[in-house]
Amino acid sequence: MTRKRRGTAAAAIATTTAALIAGCGASQERIDGASMAAASFAEAAQAGDGGAMCAVLARETRQELERSERTTCDEAVVEQQLATTGPVEGVDVHGRQAMARLRGDTLFLSEMSTGWKVVAAGCTPRPGQPYQCQVKGG
Repeated sequence: MTRKRRGTAAAAIATTTAALIAGCGASQERIDGASMAAASFAEAAQAGDGGAMCAVLARETRQELERSERTTCDEAVVEQQLATTGPVEGVDVHGRQAMARLRGDTLFLSEMSTGWKVVAAGCTPRPGQPYQCQVKGG
């Protein structure tokens, strides 16, 4: 991934993180939707089911993963060996963005016309900096 793409991805994650922290509360329905998408991704990750994991990833995230790893999404996402484990311990939803905390991982999600999708996974906090994510969109 080029330095420009990394910077763009880092800026997007920082913006998402800031929006999550500064935003207003969300309805229980929206929280549940984001939580279910995060749980689906975690269950697929635990099972090593790359196809199911990719089904929950946002289109741009799938495309970036395939480009950067030069293979199909279902192979590339399993190769990342994400520490994603359930259950979902907490979800913060603000607008069309969400952050889901799981044991060993943080996921960032966006609400699309097709429902909640994971835009970044394998994310760990870095004090004073944006989260560092193994899987993210371009």
